Amino acid sequence: MLYGKRIRLRAIEREDLTRFVAWLNDPEVRRNLQLFQPLSLAQEEEWFKEILQRSEEEQPLMIEIKTADGWQAAGNVGLFAIRNADRAAEIGIFIGEKIFWGQGYGTEVMRLMLKHGFKELNLNRIFLRVYETNLRGIRLYEKAGFKQEGRLRQDRFMDGKYIDVILMSVLRSEWKEEESGGEKWV
Repeated sequence: MLYGKRIRLRAIEREDLTRFVAWLNDPEVRRNLQLFQPLSLAQEEEWFKEILQRSEEEQPLMIEIKTADGWQAAGNVGLFAIRNADRAAEIGIFIGEKIFWGQGYGTEVMRLMLKHGFKELNLNRIFLRVYETNLRGIRLYEKAGFKQEGRLRQDRFMDGKYIDVILMSVLRSEWKEEESGGEKWV
């Protein structure tokens, strides 16, 4: 497991799938993801089988938040499309449990994953895509150290109009370990 100050990241279990389906069937949660319609438990089970075939480094992790009652599942995060020759990977995150929105957990998760990517996986570049309309996400990524590097103009059709997709990244040379928030591996 990977621990931060208020969060931990753990492997996803089959029992988590019903929670993912509930989160991903909420239009407000799904809005900033690359999902266009609700999904079934059967589809999520197929996704789970597929991720188990990926390399360990590309398997998403469950985000859990420390509460007074113990650890509560909140979302997931993962590195994918790892290009070993280039030492680059894309990252994706979502917080599905809306009671945790706007409290800095996403920033803490991203900082923890940057530390993991740069120190443990020896990556040089970690990037992501974010919709221009996702202002909360853009602020989160900037606080975690991501910089805007490009824009895919009118790449997504949403709410009856085309919107841009912003490309953001962090390079190892830009990342500062002291900004990682004191996370530790256990």
